[in-house]
Amino acid sequence: KVTAVSGIPLSTPAMIDCATARALKTWVDEGIVPAVGRKGGGLARLEIAASYTCRPRNNQKGAKISEHGRGRALDLAGVRLANGEVISVLKGWKSEPRLMKAVHKSACGTFGTVLGPKSDRFHQDHIHVDTARYRSGSYCR
Repeated sequence: KVTAVSGIPLSTPAMIDCATARALKTWVDEGIVPAVGRKGGGLARLEIAASYTCRPRNNQKGAKISEHGRGRALDLAGVRLANGEVISVLKGWKSEPRLMKAVHKSACGTFGTVLGPKSDRFHQDHIHVDTARYRSGSYCR
């Protein structure tokens, strides 16, 4: 149960395994914090949409179990700045494209799978990251 990473609180506690927690710390320290920079006074909170939940991929009946069901996934809905402004993935992809695309890109490689608004209709409002590993390397869309 992760409630904060590098002093940055999560909007809701994330139930994730240790490898995913370590990857999240790397992403926060090396990707999200630098992408946000000093905008709005800096990063104040991560807006979490989902973590552990036992369900099939994309909530589609008959699909394989999601990485969320294994505690190896997290969905980031946006970032809250120190001035109180929230930059959501849904709106920020257009209003703050440099910031949101930098956040998205910085997860690639740290996580096995990174899915954002350009990946498919299921990820329009969040960035999905998980620590699944593939023989061909990271999957980043």
